[in-house]
Amino acid sequence: MSLQHDTEATSPAGDDAIEVVQNVPRPVGEVWARLTTREGIEAFLGEGATLGAKGDPWHAADGTRGVTRSYHPEEQIRVSWHADEDAPATLVDLQMKPDGDGTLLTLRHEHLDDSADRSDLQRRWDAALHRLTEV
Repeated sequence: MSLQHDTEATSPAGDDAIEVVQNVPRPVGEVWARLTTREGIEAFLGEGATLGAKGDPWHAADGTRGVTRSYHPEEQIRVSWHADEDAPATLVDLQMKPDGDGTLLTLRHEHLDDSADRSDLQRRWDAALHRLTEV
């Protein structure tokens, strides 16, 4: 089942962050339920990733890794994110809130240094949000 999504990739004020915003025509509870499945977590963070409680580490098959920093059901998940084992820590914050009958997803990737390919990261997170919500 394919749903219509409105997506906007922006570079908010400050050079150390990118933001991807997506309007999904599904209620928050349904989006959250999908996110908390194995398939949803892998759609978001990558194949092999799992999310645990605050402070639990995660890693994906592509080498990305981090730690769960914040977990608020039907509101927010925040994780530290390293592009690989030697990469500096950044922060990925996914927030969701009701928007009429649907959900507004806002993903903000912060603390990016000059070496980060912002265009590539915007594409990555846009694709992740689409995978997460295309079930």
